[in-house]
Amino acid sequence: MLTALAALVAVVAFSQEMVPYSLPRTSLEFTVKAVRTDFTAGPYAAYAAKYLGIDVRTADETSYAISEVKMRSYSEADPSARYFWKASKESHPTMLKLTSQGLVSTGNQQVKTDWKFPAQKKQEFNARPANLTNASGAMGREVVVEKGEEAKAAEVAKRIFDIRENKYNILVGDTDATYSGEAMKTAIDALDAMEAELMELFVGRTSTGEQQAVFEIIPEAGVQNAVAFRLSQTDGLVAPDDFSGTPWFVDIVPEALAAPAETGDPAAAKKSKKPAQTLHYRIPVVCSVSLGDGVAVLLNQRVPVYQLGEEIEYPIY
Repeated sequence: MLTALAALVAVVAFSQEMVPYSLPRTSLEFTVKAVRTDFTAGPYAAYAAKYLGIDVRTADETSYAISEVKMRSYSEADPSARYFWKASKESHPTMLKLTSQGLVSTGNQQVKTDWKFPAQKKQEFNARPANLTNASGAMGREVVVEKGEEAKAAEVAKRIFDIRENKYNILVGDTDATYSGEAMKTAIDALDAMEAELMELFVGRTSTGEQQAVFEIIPEAGVQNAVAFRLSQTDGLVAPDDFSGTPWFVDIVPEALAAPAETGDPAAAKKSKKPAQTLHYRIPVVCSVSLGDGVAVLLNQRVPVYQLGEEIEYPIY
C-alpha cells in the first residue's frame, strides 16, 4: 500500500494535479443474537386438570429474547467530507493513506453486514395412543369405534400412573425381579423417559433456537436514541423501520474535548508565515455508546468516533 501511495504521489507531484481525499468517519456494527422459544401445547392439555390434577398451557406460543450483543467500530471514507490536495514537490502528505475508497487521512477497515435467519422447526408429538378400539354391537357384531379425545387422554393418564407405580415398586423392592445398583438405575431411567414422553401430551413441549443478525449505525451529530433494530415476537430480529417489533435504541454521548493549551509566544505565532499547504484532519472524540430498549441496557461501551470530533488543518510544508 505504501509503494502504491508513493507511486501515486510521484505522478501527481510531477503533473501538479488536484487530488481529492476524504476525512474518516466511524460506523458502529452490532451483532445481535436472539433466542427463539417455541411452545407447542399438548393435544390433551384441556384434560390435564381433570386426569392429572395440574394446570398447563393450552395454546401454542412463540417468543424471542435478546441473548447477546457485540459491538465493533470501523473507519471508512466520509462521502460528505471531501477535500483537494494540490500535489507538489514540496508537500509530503504522509497522513494520507490509499484505501479501496480512495485517499483517506486515516487507516480504513471494511464493514461487512451479514444477516442470518436460521429456519426454526416445530417438533411434533410422536407418542400417541392407538386411535381405535374394539366394541361389541347390539347384534353381536364387532365394530370399530373411534375413541374421543377425552377417552384417549384418560388412557394416557392411566399409563402415566401405572409407570409411577412401577417405579415405586422397583424402588421399594416390591417386584418379582430384584433390582440393585446399575440395573435399578437403568430401569428407573427407562421408566422416567416413558413418563416424560407421555406427560408431553398434556404439558406440551418447548424447543429453542438461535437467530443472529448484524445491524449498522453511523453516528450523526445531534442524533440521540437512534433505533438500531427491532425485536418482533413473531419474526424475531427485524430492521429498524419494521414497526412490528419493539425498538432497541443506541444512545451515543460524546465526552468533552478540551481545547489545546497554547505553547510558545502566541504573538510570534500570529506573525509567522502561514503554511503554504495544509491537509484537513479529524480528531475523534471518545463517546459512551449504550444499547437498550428503554428499560434494560444490554451494552455500554466507550469508542472513538471521528465525525463527532474536531476538524483541524495540518501543515504539510
